[in-house]
Amino acid sequence: MREFTLRGESSEKPSHTGEILKALNPSQQEAVTHSDGPLLIIAGAGSGKTRVLTFRIAWMLEQNISKPWQILALTFTNKAANEMRERIEKLVGDEAERIWMGTFHSIFARILRYEADKIGYTSDFSIYDSEDSGRLVRNILKELNYDTKEVRPKSIQFIISKAKNNLISPDAFGNKFFEGPLDDIAKQVYPIYENRLRMSNALDFDDLLIKPIELFEQHKDVLEAYQDRFQYLLIDEYQDTNRAQYKVAKLLAERHHNICVVGDDAQSIYSFRGADISNILNFEEDYPEAKRIALEQNYRSTKAILKAADSVIKNNQNRLDKTLWTENDFGDTITVLESYNERDEANRISHFIQNLKLRKGYSYHDFAILYRTNSQCRVFEDALRHKGIPYQLVGGISFYQRKEIKDVVSYLKLLVNPDDEEALLRVINEPSRGIGAKTISTILNVAHADNKRPWEVLKEIDSIDVYKPAQNQIRDFMSMIEEARQRLGSESMVDTAQFLMKQTGYLQQFVQENTHEALGRRENVLELFNALSYHEKTNEDATLSTFLQEISLITDIDNYDLQEPSVTLMTVHGSKGLEFPVVFIAGMEDELFPIGARNGDDVDMEEERRLFYVAITRAQKELYLSHARTRFKFGDDIPMKRSRFLSEIDPAVLRTETGATYSGSSSRSYGANRSGLWRSTKSLGSSSRPSITRAKKTTHSGMNIDYDNITHDDLRVGTKVMHEKFGKGKIISKEGFADQTKVVVFFNDYGQKKLLLKFARLSILD
Repeated sequence: MREFTLRGESSEKPSHTGEILKALNPSQQEAVTHSDGPLLIIAGAGSGKTRVLTFRIAWMLEQNISKPWQILALTFTNKAANEMRERIEKLVGDEAERIWMGTFHSIFARILRYEADKIGYTSDFSIYDSEDSGRLVRNILKELNYDTKEVRPKSIQFIISKAKNNLISPDAFGNKFFEGPLDDIAKQVYPIYENRLRMSNALDFDDLLIKPIELFEQHKDVLEAYQDRFQYLLIDEYQDTNRAQYKVAKLLAERHHNICVVGDDAQSIYSFRGADISNILNFEEDYPEAKRIALEQNYRSTKAILKAADSVIKNNQNRLDKTLWTENDFGDTITVLESYNERDEANRISHFIQNLKLRKGYSYHDFAILYRTNSQCRVFEDALRHKGIPYQLVGGISFYQRKEIKDVVSYLKLLVNPDDEEALLRVINEPSRGIGAKTISTILNVAHADNKRPWEVLKEIDSIDVYKPAQNQIRDFMSMIEEARQRLGSESMVDTAQFLMKQTGYLQQFVQENTHEALGRRENVLELFNALSYHEKTNEDATLSTFLQEISLITDIDNYDLQEPSVTLMTVHGSKGLEFPVVFIAGMEDELFPIGARNGDDVDMEEERRLFYVAITRAQKELYLSHARTRFKFGDDIPMKRSRFLSEIDPAVLRTETGATYSGSSSRSYGANRSGLWRSTKSLGSSSRPSITRAKKTTHSGMNIDYDNITHDDLRVGTKVMHEKFGKGKIISKEGFADQTKVVVFFNDYGQKKLLLKFARLSILD
């Protein structure tokens, strides 16, 4: 092992020993002052784990338990590493600079720079990102005579990455990793891919974790040298480690066993990235002498919110036992919002945000709307923008700015205006149809030289000097666009768009790729079709031009200032590690949250429950759980079932928006009546219904409403009604009997309202 150059000793370091301990609670103090031997810190949400990690390192340095360069601290993000280093610097001074602290990938890339020659590389090796690796896989597939339209390179790349992270070599791949039809192709690509990386003196991201294991197992002297150097190993978010990260950490800790891992099994939500929850669950089996310390005091949330989180997560079987508690106030109970559909849900949540801001003095940045899938964000963007509420997307981009959405929109633009040059350039070879960059460049040169539009040049493609097969592809492309344009005059816009996507194979490519990312993109395109269908059904004069104009205004948000107070929109996965005073969790329905409900898979359901636990514990003061009766999918309203997770929350902390005790059951579902409206399958009441008699009254709008002789039987599900304040609406459900009869009305301007009939003062509209 090469010698490491260390900076000279710093000036006398500040002493903060007393201050460190005074700032901690008893459990935190115990975790910080534990010196030798393995340590498992189960850090519940909001329990101050970052403080414990930084104070623990500072304590070891101040007590001369360790030298800075003997400490290896591994995190999952550069942001977390930088934050920890800054905190440690404030406690111990410049010594923090000599601590080996960073992400797994950055730390082991650093080690490999020193030791690369021992495994056949030079110290100036290249690191291939995902795009680089994808191009390499694509080239190999072509060399093997596979059509990359049929065999998606990303699918093969995903399989190879999964194999690497499970420590399966190319030689062992065929015997240990066959799961699907693409594995046979991956078996051929994998060894060639590895050889090409080596010939290029390159490592991919997975190699940054795999190659250190190879190094340590092949060169015991190197392993021993690093074991002696890193006598104290600290790992943050241990529940998110994969097989390779687990293995390399275990190798480094073998000699001294001074390994401290911090994590929360209840927040293990990244199995789709390869994270293995068993790493933290089985830590004490790997290190029988390990000390376990649970950080259970929560500093973030109210008692009500913690009660909800605790009651949910205790339904999981695979977990480490702990119970969060707090000295914070009980706080407001958790509100369950029931909406008619996803648009009503978005509008009502937007209304709640406005109301809470006015009544309680919150700023917009105090609010977060969390959802299970990215495709849910579109209706919230629309609703917030309509109400003039600033927002920002975290961990993603605006729905209409996503690549797949812009691709499809460009296709639609060509149907309306084939002279749109930018739209043409975006999709002429998307997905790839053999029209290369050289051909496109030639077409543009001719168009610009002759002052013609590119589409005009395409019509003359036989006279243009380009690659002959590309000419055929261009003719097919133009024919497809022209046929779709003709269909637009006789078919619905959605049918035409679906035809176009089928002809292009745009959606099929995502199905073939079959990764989480690809299937998410497909869902986003389907959500765009939902928006197109909704526009067509709700606007008498709807055309493709009006739709494109509408969404073109939506995408123009460049002037939005991210520094201004704004509501946060993000997936639950993206929210991990964050906190907000007020949180809305949208889409609390089976099939959506939990998504795994459709499979009935117990393991997936436990991760979905952990994901819900993460969502709940993002809230500091107020929490709202929202579900919809229906969702607009595939051009129709589909009935939804409320999430089973709602029934797992302690009812003592749940209330409806009217303040009543929430007693919903996850078994409640909705069906359609003949008019297409949705209603509860629950009994709508008895026949004991007295008449409602009211005098005529002139409303603020001047409309005469006759309340005389309207009976409860007259007000059925599907009845169109008028309310003196809320205006026109339609009854979507009805329950109770006699004076306790209640109706839920969907008002055109105010969304869904639940009303007690005897006080509702409704009139029937023809």
